[in-house]
Amino acid sequence: MAIEFNTIDNFDIEGKTVLVRVDINAPVDPILGVILDDTRMKLHSETLKELSDKGAKVVVLAHQSRPGKKDFTTLEQHTNALSKNLNLPVQYVDSIFSETTKNAIKNLKNHEILLLENVRFFSEELINKPSKEQSKTLVPQNLYPLIDIFINDAFAAAHRSQPSLVGFTPLVPSAAGRVMEKELKIIQNAFDNMEHPCVFVLGGMKADDSIDVMENVLKNGTADFVLTTGLIANIVILAAGFNIGKVNKKFIKDRDYCYLVKKSKKLLKKYGSKIVYPKDVAIENKEGRREDVSINKIPNYSIFDIGIESIKEYAKIIRGAKTIFANGPAGVFEEPQFAMGTEDILNAIASSKGFSIIGGGHIAAATTAMGFENDVSHVSSGGGACINLLSGKKLAAVEALKESANTIKRTKK
Repeated sequence: MAIEFNTIDNFDIEGKTVLVRVDINAPVDPILGVILDDTRMKLHSETLKELSDKGAKVVVLAHQSRPGKKDFTTLEQHTNALSKNLNLPVQYVDSIFSETTKNAIKNLKNHEILLLENVRFFSEELINKPSKEQSKTLVPQNLYPLIDIFINDAFAAAHRSQPSLVGFTPLVPSAAGRVMEKELKIIQNAFDNMEHPCVFVLGGMKADDSIDVMENVLKNGTADFVLTTGLIANIVILAAGFNIGKVNKKFIKDRDYCYLVKKSKKLLKKYGSKIVYPKDVAIENKEGRREDVSINKIPNYSIFDIGIESIKEYAKIIRGAKTIFANGPAGVFEEPQFAMGTEDILNAIASSKGFSIIGGGHIAAATTAMGFENDVSHVSSGGGACINLLSGKKLAAVEALKESANTIKRTKK
């Protein structure tokens, strides 16, 4: 794969002030307010430690949740978690571009690391616009005169076109951090060196994104089979002409996904048996227990997993694949009685000989929780970014990095 953006290797960073956008958004206990998982801190530690070791003055910009949510909070705790993972002291300032912040950045010494406040405390951060427009917003305008280089390592947020992600690239030399670089290389190389049969396992709740992926990978010939689970499976089963029960139809309607049923009908007509949907599903019956039923006779109870016969069929297809992409859990895996589909599919992926990529988000959490993270080829850190790539869409933050690299080339000429 030809790299079209700069990386850390393209710059001499000793003594330079380097602003690094990371994604250390973490689950927070709603009662105790403590961080429950520091996985993303571990991931970004490679980039931050390398920059510090090379003598950079490192300024870190990040977000936590969004306004209105219970876990929308300061990054004070993240400072301690980051420091622990880096085994280095991390300073913290409780603002984004106040005079206190600016002085803290100016006073940084080589090898030191400073974490700024939650960038989403500033309202402009939640607006998506092109990079040139975002470069005129207050966060980039206030911080760029203080920095020499911008590094974007936030792959998990790369599909967003927000000020802290794209606003610095028109203003200062910019590069991808190690997490961003690794994610893009692995996913692109998987596409460039595709081995068949190639199987996509699509599930979870983001039905619109997943059906975009389905359409893209079938249209371009990437996928030999698309195995549907979760809400996507319910939509496809309905599109195939089966009655999924009023409660499940209402669930689809309430999310304004009726148009996806029509779209799925067209895809089924065009691609036929390449789109695989469950032959049986698991419902929660009136006793509150799991019950596996044929799609020919689904009662009016919520569907929470794919059925046992479907699990067997899916596992057989997966084990025969040479390339596997999986995004989204098969059901409500948080409930032990409905975790079977997700667990058995992940077990099949882990035990297959094929190259496998697990999308981020819930499927990544399930992979780790079930102990399969070391048995798959790659667990992505970004669900939304990964699924956007798979559906053939461009990532705003990556395009901004490419444009920055091209600008530097033109300037040198």
